[in-house]
Amino acid sequence: MTTTKGNNEMTDNDSPVLNASMMIALDNVEPIFRMKLIQNIHNTATSAAQRAEADFRAQHGEPGYCGFAWVTVPEKASTKLGRALKNVGFRKAYGGGLQLWNPGGSFTQSMDIKEAGAEAYAQTLRKFGIQAYMSSRAD
Repeated sequence: MTTTKGNNEMTDNDSPVLNASMMIALDNVEPIFRMKLIQNIHNTATSAAQRAEADFRAQHGEPGYCGFAWVTVPEKASTKLGRALKNVGFRKAYGGGLQLWNPGGSFTQSMDIKEAGAEAYAQTLRKFGIQAYMSSRAD
């Protein structure tokens, strides 16, 4: 089934709130709309992360290697984008930039599952023109 909302076409299997062709320069958007745009991008990325985690779990089970995964955006917290990202849950990173830990919200200890979710989240941000990358570490 395909649903169309404005310019955004959605299917049952992928339910993005936005698509990459809808991204516009953040400097040209009023602050209240910029926050809504970042919130929508975050919602889309979170959905992608949750879907990636579920797909990984269905395909591989739950590997026993414990660890953490997160997404880093090399952006100062004082910029317009940085403030908007902080409002959706990003926090200052020790080495600079902003980080969002466990973006899929998974309750597993499996580092592999968390990495799949964090990579999907980072890929979604990159589709919208936001530089982002996944990192992880074993526990």
